[in-house]
Amino acid sequence: MGGERTQSGSSSQSWFSNFSSSALRVKTLNGLPPSGSSSSSSSNEGLIRRLGLFDLILLGIGASIGAGIFVVTGTVARDAGPGVTISFIFAGGACVLNALCYAELASRLPAVVGGAYLYTYVAFNELTAFLVFTQLMLDYHIGAASIARSLAGYLVSVLELFPFFKEVIPSWIGSGGLEFFGGVVSINLLAPILLVLLTIILCRGVGESSAVNSFMTATKVVIVLIVIFAGSFEVDVSNWTPFAPNGFKAIVTGSTVVFFAYVGFDAVANSAEECKKPQRDLPIGILGSLLICAILYIGVCLVITGMVPYQLLGEDAPLAEAFTSKGLKFVSVLISIGAVAGLTTTLLVGLYVQSRLYLGLGRDGLLPSIFAKVHPTRHTPIHSQIWVGLVAAVMAGLFNVTMLSHILSVGSLTGYSVVSACVVTLRWKEKVSSQFSTKWISSRQEGIICLAVVALSGFTAGLCYRFNASFIFMILAAVVAVISAGALHFRQVYTEPSGFSCPAVPILPAASIFVNIFLFAQLHEEAWVRFVVLSIIAVLVYAFYGQFHADPTSNQTIVYHRTATEES
Repeated sequence: MGGERTQSGSSSQSWFSNFSSSALRVKTLNGLPPSGSSSSSSSNEGLIRRLGLFDLILLGIGASIGAGIFVVTGTVARDAGPGVTISFIFAGGACVLNALCYAELASRLPAVVGGAYLYTYVAFNELTAFLVFTQLMLDYHIGAASIARSLAGYLVSVLELFPFFKEVIPSWIGSGGLEFFGGVVSINLLAPILLVLLTIILCRGVGESSAVNSFMTATKVVIVLIVIFAGSFEVDVSNWTPFAPNGFKAIVTGSTVVFFAYVGFDAVANSAEECKKPQRDLPIGILGSLLICAILYIGVCLVITGMVPYQLLGEDAPLAEAFTSKGLKFVSVLISIGAVAGLTTTLLVGLYVQSRLYLGLGRDGLLPSIFAKVHPTRHTPIHSQIWVGLVAAVMAGLFNVTMLSHILSVGSLTGYSVVSACVVTLRWKEKVSSQFSTKWISSRQEGIICLAVVALSGFTAGLCYRFNASFIFMILAAVVAVISAGALHFRQVYTEPSGFSCPAVPILPAASIFVNIFLFAQLHEEAWVRFVVLSIIAVLVYAFYGQFHADPTSNQTIVYHRTATEES
């Protein structure tokens, strides 16, 4: 009996030892292929580099600007007044912090798909990378299904502009659904059909999907510019007074809402393996798309608050109602078409990014190898693409996923925060030179503790702001974050990477982490529960599958292809 207990205890200790060593594995920088590599192998399997700089910028804009530019701008203006413009500037500034971090890592690790997951795998460890993936992926799955339902609704509204379709299409084909079991099951027909069509386009190849995204994004941007131009002639500057009717706090609260209108620029980083000149074009694509989005958002804000007094803005379609009140009905029609184009590109890019993330994990062994297969002639991860399309179609067709919208954005904020931390850790000189001494380990641990303190301070400040605690507590949290950032700056040695370099490291990434976690504290309580529960599930999946199949050196065998013009 005693011998059995000893053997059982030894077995458990061995399992936990293996789990710990597996969880702390990293993907080495030396194991990644160079950014311009293409294999001379006779194999035809692999992704193909076809995306230029213009394609990347349109990809970022397509992912970021959906129907929200016609809705969120007005709904937030109802509370912040004309000061909503400042809300978008604040939110854009916060996103710039994240974009600069993404730009450096996209330039530094430009040759492989994976985005935030890949960066975390290189900078931290295998388990943390898998946790980042699961949080991002749940956001993407729910988001895709929710957007598909919204797209179905807007598409029906455009069709109903024609008398033939007026009041003929049932609600369960549009944004609504045929409900069963008290609304738990909500059948919708059009949303899964749209997802199937987009999945077919994505499976045909990155060239075809990029062409569709470019056309729809260009249409959307042109419509937004028409809206800004037409509205500018109807602006009454007296409507901009008072500029902040509900005070500065309403502007800050507005910025926490509109921050998520910029989310999507990180999709550019996931196209690394299909970009012609990734080291040069990825940083420009990330920052360029974000800048264009900010300009368009601010332009729409100025127009809508100048056309109509903020108190009179509608709730559901404020921009369309503003133009209708001015007798510009044709602009309202354009807004509906722009919403369809915007949601289409957002959905298309979202499905594209999901498949590339599954491709990365399939290659690394953290998911079954079927996700790593690339079609020999289409050069797309066809199994991953079909899987993400199928998941979204089932969710959009059977469930009212818009009810889950309040648990979204957890993955985005988590990913952004970890990416900012990756910039700091990969800059540490000891880490780059691989001096695995006792001093290095303690120095690294100290740095990670400082990053964690910055994040905790951001969460504390966010809670104080959310629950109207004394302003002194917010100041104390900010002071602790500043001290931790100072320790990162003075107690660590940093190197300058080749390619694009994020400025003011570690101060700027630390500020990015603080802002992201501050916003995390503003999310619904159920979003926090979702974060904890999903993290536990992810650890269990990793413990019983991922740790036994993962191979951090897998990318050494990847085959790359250039476009025919490059090869010639």
